[in-house]
Amino acid sequence: MRVHYQRVSSVLQNTDRQKIDESQFDLLLEDKCSGTIPFFNRPSGSKIKELCDEGVLTQVSVLQIDRLGRNMLDILNTIHYFSKKGVSIHFLSQGLRTLEDDGTENPISKMMISILGVVSEMEKNMISERRNEGIKLAKLKGVYKGRKSDTKEDPLKFLNKPKNQKVVDYLKKGYRGSEISKIVGVNPNTISKVKKVLQSVGVN
Repeated sequence: MRVHYQRVSSVLQNTDRQKIDESQFDLLLEDKCSGTIPFFNRPSGSKIKELCDEGVLTQVSVLQIDRLGRNMLDILNTIHYFSKKGVSIHFLSQGLRTLEDDGTENPISKMMISILGVVSEMEKNMISERRNEGIKLAKLKGVYKGRKSDTKEDPLKFLNKPKNQKVVDYLKKGYRGSEISKIVGVNPNTISKVKKVLQSVGVN
């Protein structure tokens, strides 16, 4: 089975840029979550692992390496897991694949993937640094005030936000806050707020 995997960082984004000729694949799966969440902790990533463990998966394709993840260690661990199972990962934009047709490891691809993974992680860190620097500058200029502490949000509107809905679903399933934070890609403080709002509206 050949699977094409797509990922965007939020539910407000779409995967149009990542679309390819669907006829080349047996199944298309996508996640809408942060690339910092380990691949196998994502809903579709977990589904791909199941297919791999069942022995029906032969190939996973992604547009580029940062769709697989933004953490170098997780990228390498994911590739290593699939390689042990004889599943090749194809990075379409870079024209790379982890395994040859005979199942042997592609040494050139291994080197390039390591380099691209480092670049992806550096890019993520640079974006974070620029955002933090921007906030600091805005605070110095007095134009960044953050969220007003006295503002109140309608409880139902808050709970109906896409990510918050997922938090509620995982809480009902008995997941811990730390697990939900990684899976959904939300701050632990948001999970605490969801719990308080649920209690305030009488939902346990």
